[in-house]
Amino acid sequence: MLKIEIMNLTYAYIFLILAIAFEVISTSFLKDTNGFTRFYPSLVVIVALCICLFLMSHSMKFIPVGIVYASWAGLGIVAITIIAVFKYNQVPNIPTMIGIALIVIGVVVVNLMNDIDVK
Repeated sequence: MLKIEIMNLTYAYIFLILAIAFEVISTSFLKDTNGFTRFYPSLVVIVALCICLFLMSHSMKFIPVGIVYASWAGLGIVAITIIAVFKYNQVPNIPTMIGIALIVIGVVVVNLMNDIDVK
């Protein structure tokens, strides 16, 4: 069993960033699974998502659940939208880009205006 003892707010944010990266990897391969009928893309999705959730659970030891989830979901949406532009040629329209900009602003506000107790 993996035991993480040396944990503080800095490590929690590093874990959160890594969790977001693994979520983006997982989601970017989701369409390639073809409904989980293709083995290797499905394996990437499952493994990356498991790592993502493991890292998120550890970041929640120091960062409130709402802040972790808002950051994870918001930044994941932005990253996947950017990947979809290049991978699937799915270019968002202007209202969608405005909405995504508002998501980024929301993530920044949530992270800068929180009152996390640093232990």
